[in-house]
Amino acid sequence: MHSEIQAKYEKYVHHLRTLSDLNAAIALMAWDKEVYMPPKGAHFRAQQMATLEGMWHQKFTEPDFVALVQHLHERHEQLDESATINVQRTWQDLSRSLKLDRHFIERRSRATSEAYQAWLAARKFNDYERFAPALQTLVEVKREEAQRLGYQAHPYDALLETFEPGERVAHLEALFYSLRDALVPLVQQLQRQPQVNADFLHQYYPADEQWELGIDLLRNMGYDFEAGRQDRSPHPFTISFSPQDVRVTTRIDPNNLAQMTWSCIHEGGHALYEQGLPTTQYGLPIGQPASLGIHESQSRLWENHVGRSCWWWQYHYPKLQQRFPNQLSQVSLDEFWRGINKVAPNLIRTEADELHYHLHIIIRFEIEKALIEGSLSVNELDKVWNERYTTYLGITPPDARSGILQDVHWGHGSFGYFPTYTLGSLYAAQFFHKCLTDIPQLPEQLSKGNCQALHSWLRETIHRHGRRYLAEELCQKVTGSKLDSTHFLQYATEKFYHTYKITI
Repeated sequence: MHSEIQAKYEKYVHHLRTLSDLNAAIALMAWDKEVYMPPKGAHFRAQQMATLEGMWHQKFTEPDFVALVQHLHERHEQLDESATINVQRTWQDLSRSLKLDRHFIERRSRATSEAYQAWLAARKFNDYERFAPALQTLVEVKREEAQRLGYQAHPYDALLETFEPGERVAHLEALFYSLRDALVPLVQQLQRQPQVNADFLHQYYPADEQWELGIDLLRNMGYDFEAGRQDRSPHPFTISFSPQDVRVTTRIDPNNLAQMTWSCIHEGGHALYEQGLPTTQYGLPIGQPASLGIHESQSRLWENHVGRSCWWWQYHYPKLQQRFPNQLSQVSLDEFWRGINKVAPNLIRTEADELHYHLHIIIRFEIEKALIEGSLSVNELDKVWNERYTTYLGITPPDARSGILQDVHWGHGSFGYFPTYTLGSLYAAQFFHKCLTDIPQLPEQLSKGNCQALHSWLRETIHRHGRRYLAEELCQKVTGSKLDSTHFLQYATEKFYHTYKITI
């Protein structure tokens, strides 16, 4: 690399790392908002975060930096491979960010913070009308954002790009509806079988004991508590300030062991990805996750392919019985494994089985798309939500808390996020199939509580690359083929036929 271009690249790196430091401060305020902030702090916290986000956007889009990135982008042949990719990704990000001015960023931040607080209040009082006005404001802001960013076929495409670069409504509709058409007959076949029992999960499990269980599971997965911590929040999440400070939260219901257990494993998968990103690329695109679909693949892989496998529980279940003898001493390992993989319609997305889960996502995808295109009103959202659940899952939410208010995503302004959950499940199945091919002894290792080989494989094949590759490129590199639903459907059929004792 020539000395002149090297100096400019180092200036670029310094600028991005300064921005990353500022973003970490914003993230810390967001984490505190959901974990420890007193309710009366909401108004000024919204103002504080809006100010910092405005500063971040102004600094990211300031003319001198734009000119610097453009200069490096035009002379990328003088840069090494990693530097070239970093600059290309930043130029793509800048091209979008330049369409949003600081005034809009601050207005969006305020609308998001106010919507989140309104969502919390609405959940508390089980009253959608407390959320609707703030949500209406936020939807209008997101529609404006889509118009500012631009799109070719559908305004929702512009918001999808934020979370899953390159993804489009047309592709998602084809993928999701073909997946739905394959899953519905499978679900119906399973429902005709004698149902497995999962009542043992819904006994009294002391919160403190559940907390310690979650800590043990995270440690076994390889989550580094020297580079993270766990707290409680209304909605479990993972947040990263750097690869050496990645935090998770969980939610504990003393009468539902499943909620805490698999939320810990799920968030642990997210956190392992963040902890595995290259520290040498801190603040740069290669030091960031590839996409939210890839991010979700890591959590779903751990949650379902590992955390709901018989291999995993061969090691963990005896310890679980020792921790909760009154609840589980009479439940065999086979009964436990079949119970945690029960397939039945459920109102709550985060508690749904692996098959119905995607119907939850399709409902949200359809509603979001309609909201952004303007064919659905916020005032009729709760009614439409209930109608879709009745049609798709055959059950109707009895109240707002178990229906329209169950997810925090719209309170966060994360329109375009939900599709990444199903994409993540498809990526997870394809990645795990490849991992089993590369490490045929993995089931035996997991049955002995050894997750090191899996942890290392994920870090080597996925985590360390960061944003070097787009999601489809990474999938092709890791598995040798583009993403499709074949591996997920094969995995699901084999697993649930076994669970329900159906002969293939």
